[in-house]
Amino acid sequence: MVDRSRVLTKPDELDGYLRELRSIVPSRLEDYRAVEKKRACERLVQVPVEAILDVCGLLVTGLRLGIPCEEDDLFGKLTERGMVTSGTANLVRRMKPRNLLVHESGRIDDAIVFETVSTRPGDFETFKREVLDFLRTS
Repeated sequence: MVDRSRVLTKPDELDGYLRELRSIVPSRLEDYRAVEKKRACERLVQVPVEAILDVCGLLVTGLRLGIPCEEDDLFGKLTERGMVTSGTANLVRRMKPRNLLVHESGRIDDAIVFETVSTRPGDFETFKREVLDFLRTS
């Protein structure tokens, strides 16, 4: 059985993090590169992704969808159950901290993180909406 109260606290956390993120994201990449700004943005995109992963874990466990081998399995299980679309699952999968912050070179790509924090917060909203819609109808 899904622990709805635990799941439903996460969208509120997510909203708070996204408000904070929107309040500090600069409009230009050059401004983003200031160390304090960059580190704050990195953290404020990492924490909401972790909240989403928590929601996925709670749902997979509560719905008894099996034991995921790794984080990516969470998205597949929720997609198979019809809880989120495959498009949303792919958006969130790309936003995982390791995928977003560290790339093949083992370095953080400022341009990718800046693009994400400045233009992609709606991806979090899409995930939240799909999960809440599923919970309302189940």
